[in-house]
Amino acid sequence: MSMNDFIKNEVDTNDVVLFMKGTPDFPQCGFSGQVTQILNYLGVEFKGVNVLSDDELRQGIKDYTQWPTVPQLYVKGEFVGGCDIIREMFQAGELQTHLTEKGIVQQKKAEA
Repeated sequence: MSMNDFIKNEVDTNDVVLFMKGTPDFPQCGFSGQVTQILNYLGVEFKGVNVLSDDELRQGIKDYTQWPTVPQLYVKGEFVGGCDIIREMFQAGELQTHLTEKGIVQQKKAEA
């Protein structure tokens, strides 16, 4: 399986997948950590794929989307964006709307 096929398979078989530096439990960069925190806050189940585990994967994900940075969030096979875009969408309420429209369950924690 080529790297492109591996990435396509991850994107196609997971409703929400985050290509990130590190893991959801232990992000290795602040940007990956921010997107993880947003998804966790919204109660969205997602798969994290650690691009640091493989140099070919780290470059391959950038080539796959023609997007130069990691993290990269995909929802229902569609590239949504990186950290800045996800943060801006979340702050504007657009991420929540996008997830709902795509049928992604959000188990948002009760407001304090």
